[in-house]
Amino acid sequence: MLFKNSFNALLGVFGVLGLLASTCWRRGPILDAKHSAPRRVILCSLFYVPVLRRVYTKGIAAFNSDPATYQVFRNVMSFGAVGDGSTDDTAAINNAISSGDRCGLGCNSTTTAPAIIYFPPGVYKVSTPLIAIYQTQFIGDARNPPTLLADPSFNGIAVIDADPYIANGQYYDNTDNFFRSVRNFIIDLRQVPGSATGIHWQVSQGTSLINIVFQMSTAGGTQHVGIFMENGSGGFLGDLVFNGGNIGATFGNQQFTVRNLTFNNPVTAVRSPLRRSRKPHANVLEDKRDLELGVGFAIAQGDISHTGNQGVGAEAIIDAVVTNTSVFVQNAGPTNGVLQGSLVLNNVQLTNVPVAVGVANGATVLAGGTISIDTWVQGNVWAGTGTSGTFTQDYVASISKPASVLDSAGRIFGKSHPQYVDYAPSDFVSVRSQGAAGDGQTDDTAAIQSVFDQFAGCKIIFFDAGTYIVTDTIAIPAGTQVVGEAWSVIMGSGNAFFDYNNPRAVVQVGESGSTGLIEITDMIFTTQGPAAGAIIVEWNVHEPEGQQGGAGTWDTHLIIGGIAGSDLQAANCPTDGSGGNSCFSDFLGIHLTTGSTAYLEGMWVWLADHDLDTPGNDQISLWSGRGLFSESQGPVWLIGTASEHHIIYEYYLRGAANHYIGLAQTETPYFQPNPVPPAPLIPNPTYDPTDVGTVNGDAWAFTVENSQDILVFGAGFYSAFQVCAHVPPSSEPVTDYLALQDYSTTCQDTQTCQEQIVNVDSASSIAFYSLTTIHTTYQLSVDGQGVIPEADNSDAFASTVSVWTSS
Repeated sequence: MLFKNSFNALLGVFGVLGLLASTCWRRGPILDAKHSAPRRVILCSLFYVPVLRRVYTKGIAAFNSDPATYQVFRNVMSFGAVGDGSTDDTAAINNAISSGDRCGLGCNSTTTAPAIIYFPPGVYKVSTPLIAIYQTQFIGDARNPPTLLADPSFNGIAVIDADPYIANGQYYDNTDNFFRSVRNFIIDLRQVPGSATGIHWQVSQGTSLINIVFQMSTAGGTQHVGIFMENGSGGFLGDLVFNGGNIGATFGNQQFTVRNLTFNNPVTAVRSPLRRSRKPHANVLEDKRDLELGVGFAIAQGDISHTGNQGVGAEAIIDAVVTNTSVFVQNAGPTNGVLQGSLVLNNVQLTNVPVAVGVANGATVLAGGTISIDTWVQGNVWAGTGTSGTFTQDYVASISKPASVLDSAGRIFGKSHPQYVDYAPSDFVSVRSQGAAGDGQTDDTAAIQSVFDQFAGCKIIFFDAGTYIVTDTIAIPAGTQVVGEAWSVIMGSGNAFFDYNNPRAVVQVGESGSTGLIEITDMIFTTQGPAAGAIIVEWNVHEPEGQQGGAGTWDTHLIIGGIAGSDLQAANCPTDGSGGNSCFSDFLGIHLTTGSTAYLEGMWVWLADHDLDTPGNDQISLWSGRGLFSESQGPVWLIGTASEHHIIYEYYLRGAANHYIGLAQTETPYFQPNPVPPAPLIPNPTYDPTDVGTVNGDAWAFTVENSQDILVFGAGFYSAFQVCAHVPPSSEPVTDYLALQDYSTTCQDTQTCQEQIVNVDSASSIAFYSLTTIHTTYQLSVDGQGVIPEADNSDAFASTVSVWTSS
């Protein structure tokens, strides 16, 4: 194992931290396409330090049992933490996290008790885990990130634990462990002489780790681990640095997306272990700029059958720089000429790396050295309407990437979560200070629109924690920056969003044809049912010239139903269908219109399949027609996005161009094919595929028409339920066929829960890398005809197509 010298190692760390903290620019004139004069806008793309907390303490938990006294923002020093590096702050910090009516041990989930746990600069010594309970954000000071220092006597699974183990199980179900974020920390394990872990991150969608440095021992025999993630169904990780340690990160999740990770001198950077749970595993690592260690990726293999031992289904690595490393990717065993763990490498630069891909204690599969790897694949390669794939362990044709989605170095462009380090409290305006209530009852439409009309482009608009009811479209002008607090909620309600035949936006981001900066962070957009005519987000804005990613969202989600105040919960919409037409939740989740551009990082467009506020997470049946619909000409980046349970489609691209999508994850509705889509909805040609209701008995996970230059780099599309098909006559009421639903999973035994799941028309130019599906007859169809049988690509629990190109 080779090491950098200490001078260069320090440069690597401080170079990253300095870059993150020094490239913010302040106000300047920018022309909005709808304005003839320059507008005053605040431009910044980096780390938010919550100085506004010194001014605004107005956030509320609207549906908490005691909203008048419940505290959303919590400074750990207000609870007795000292941060001097010698006082044990564990009890004080855990008290800050858990005080009040919060969702800890014995609570499956909640949407009524959000909290930000703020850490001022300092060194906080901890001796047992800090429990990151449900609906919690840990936010360190971004200008001067605090250190969480593990005491030499540290005892526990990790310094931060998002799902503690207890005698009879764990706090939470790992695939329903939503709504967490940890940002702006140094986690230091170096004083612990034995094993120690930075973060136990056994989480699901709606989660993120951002801007964290893991300091671990470089001594021989070190047992330090940065991140331990044994299972779950994860979200997004970005801007992380791992120094030293035995393992940088252990990733055992269903799927996750990672952007911009740096590993300096661990024994192994990423370990993907053997897993026996019945879940697929698909990873994407993007823009992984620096890797210096013994083994880059240690990948476990599973059995070929769907019922055998589970290993890594698919690993896709793009834009990596690897230096002074013995082995870049190490498979646990040989493939023996068949698919046994898919691997895609693209745009990888190796310097002094003897083995690019090898087998543990075995052969070299791809020799290394100082080389550039354009595109190398281990797995099944398919093309067009060909009826068979070819197992390949070799270089393949280069991946075609739209130029507009690349940065100046030719890598996929990425943009960090905005945090606004260099701004004073006077640069922010609180919507509650301007008259909005956020109490989940008051109509806040006029107050919110007034804030945007007055302050867009001259203040950063801060949505204090709360649930803001709006009864008409909220227009967010181009040139606006929006910051939420622990996922502030804008909830469309009332007659304006009732008419399915005349859909309208709850939130309109930019007028049609507008150009300007848009940054939206830490928000939730949703509806209060019934809202059959709601387009929850209509995205029109185009990024300013020369500002890639200038129109985007980070840690922002569409959570539709299943949450407090939505009237789309178990009491309203049980699976027996008794909720009837009151359970129409929305028309469409998010629409990227023709003239827009979008950078969406970590967005989850979730139609709830269960109630997050009932003790048993009771299943519910809601009706949402559509997930994400894009007609954008690009550039569009969908980074770590997911769309689930919508009736007609989860993702639909029509006439779109210049999209980078990685990783995309879906689940189709549990109740299908009863009824068969589009029932109980009526097709709408303005928003629907041409083949809706004529080909597939289930929602399309991903369907594409007449679209060009689309790259999907990593996808996990899942179907796990099947109900006896029943197509009602038009006169039959919804409740008659809903009552027949039993959410059967017996189809998993034969891998036939859905016939087709991905569809591409022959007019489109698109490529998939690491396409993973479960329980479908066909993994991919062309013009509605199944082309790739899932049975031909069995890859442990899932099935994986390593490469499919349209021609």
